[in-house]
Amino acid sequence: MIRDVALYSVARLALVVALTLLILYLPRIFGVEIPLLVAALFAVLIALPVSLVLFSSLRRRVNEGIAAVDERRRSERADLENRLRGEDGR
Repeated sequence: MIRDVALYSVARLALVVALTLLILYLPRIFGVEIPLLVAALFAVLIALPVSLVLFSSLRRRVNEGIAAVDERRRSERADLENRLRGEDGR
């Protein structure tokens, strides 16, 4: 799961960087200068919905991994609570 989360984060950051560079340098062809901060902000806003579509399978794997961890923790907590109450649970 950690690998999937890291890969998803890197992919989203790479998308933001690519969009920032596109927004920054594409208008220069037409003689328009856009500040870096403005380009970065627009890139973040554009990357949010685009990454949901482009990286949907990776996001799904991350969600499944998180759900598995949550289920394991929930089960371990229930076992601990049962032992603390004196119930064996086996």
